[in-house]
Amino acid sequence: MMLRSFLLASAMMLAPLTAPVSAQGVSGPYLAARIAGYANDYAAAADYYDTLLARGGATPRILENAVVIYLAIGDVTRAAEAAEAMTEAGYPSQFADGALLLSLLKDGDYDQAIDLIDSRGVAGALLDGLLRGWIAVAQGDIAAATAAFDTLAETEGFGPLAHLHQAYALAMTGDFTGADDILSGRAHGPIGVTTRGIEAHAQILLQLDRRADAMDLLDQANEATNSPVLQAMATRVQAGEDIPWTFITQGPDGMAEAYFTLAAIFAGETSSTFTLLSARAANVLRPDHLDALVLTGELLEEQGQYTLANEVLNRVPRDHPSFFGAEITRAEVLLASGKDDAAVEVLSALTKSHADRQAVWSALGDTLRRLDRFEESATAYERAVDMIEDEIARDWYLYYVRGIAYERTDRWDLAEADFRRALELNPDQPQVLNYLGYGLVEQRIKFDEALDMIQRAVAARPEDGYITDSLGWVYYRLGRYEEAVEPMERAVALEPLDPIINDHLGDVLWTVGRKREAEFQWHRALSLDPEEEDAVRIRRKLSVGLDVVLKDEAAADAAQAAQE
Repeated sequence: MMLRSFLLASAMMLAPLTAPVSAQGVSGPYLAARIAGYANDYAAAADYYDTLLARGGATPRILENAVVIYLAIGDVTRAAEAAEAMTEAGYPSQFADGALLLSLLKDGDYDQAIDLIDSRGVAGALLDGLLRGWIAVAQGDIAAATAAFDTLAETEGFGPLAHLHQAYALAMTGDFTGADDILSGRAHGPIGVTTRGIEAHAQILLQLDRRADAMDLLDQANEATNSPVLQAMATRVQAGEDIPWTFITQGPDGMAEAYFTLAAIFAGETSSTFTLLSARAANVLRPDHLDALVLTGELLEEQGQYTLANEVLNRVPRDHPSFFGAEITRAEVLLASGKDDAAVEVLSALTKSHADRQAVWSALGDTLRRLDRFEESATAYERAVDMIEDEIARDWYLYYVRGIAYERTDRWDLAEADFRRALELNPDQPQVLNYLGYGLVEQRIKFDEALDMIQRAVAARPEDGYITDSLGWVYYRLGRYEEAVEPMERAVALEPLDPIINDHLGDVLWTVGRKREAEFQWHRALSLDPEEEDAVRIRRKLSVGLDVVLKDEAAADAAQAAQE
């Protein structure tokens, strides 16, 4: 199967060398290529493999690794060249066969593609079966296509996917009634569809002049999902627009859908590189397959390949319903790569072009909050909250993050109200319980309620060091110093590199008389690069002790209160 061959190829690419590279002058580039491949730095690895292959004498291992890397950057031409070199060298590789198959499909050489599938079984039973059907469609043999999909459906577990693609093929040939029979479940029983299947079914119903049924289908889907494509389609249907069948209009579109189906199945379930290769294959065969394009960008972002991710996401057309979602992802890519201003610029532009999208304002708020621009963040969240019409449970998040922005800009009353609203919508949400409980402690109010909230949060997430820190800190604020020690020590064990948690443990240890250990924790906190204000306070504690610091702070607070 293609999955197995990929894993084997990946293992060879990432495992330590077990034998020397014999070709003179290639060991340096080979090691560099392997290191780049290990880090998922596909562009750099591809350059190194170019050098290796140009020098000649590449081993089968080098060639197979090159195939993986070239496919990862979407260059099927170079991948096929490396695969052909493997074939000529007599080195069997299902993975190289996969590259050759993709190249044949791209070039429209369907007879050779079928010969390759039939002779060696290239991509695994599911993908091979789907491709057989779509190759027959591309060759104009609908009867053969139907037979291929029916044969695939006989394999246990493959029936729903085989029938789904059969429905797409029937619709492409104009048999919308037959396609609807399959997608509605009348032909073979329920098959279960994704948002793409719902989009296709809605288009099919519209070709059958069943506009009301299409609208019902879209309404049900939009209640359960947040797909901009389905939302946009519902708006067009409601407006009375004529929407033609555009989902799959030619054989290569169906082949691309087969590869995307595989990518969607394995997304989050197996190697992200394998999922990436399947998504890349879909775009090789259908460059305008936007779901594959967005998935590719997301996978590249997850792997830290920000330049490649940005390039891919930039290809989403501005007038497509998925554009704003792709731009939000692109902003995340820019932020992750340290291009903070560019990320904000992308989202700010979206607030002008897609001002009616709540997700845009929420994303801008999240980005500004991560950049500690809390005043601006609060303003963006306010716009997002104002767009809530009928509150549902998931709206807790907007109140929670707006509450954080209010708290960080010294507007505690507004922050507390938002946190409490978030808890009304999601009563046991541990992040909200922790943040509100900790905030109450810092405000020196409602200690008993704060303790209850934080205890509930710890029970929900016992391995969260920050929440455990809050529990120790509320005990400390309540004067229950001995009880504070255990959770605070556990918090440091869970988050050993957090300066604030180490500082807190120092305070607790000092208070119970373990002063030398307290000084050690304060020194450790200083070594972890705390905020300058915190660092100044820690240095003073090391100089004069916590008792003096607290006494001076109390005197300063009293003096300020007297002035006010």
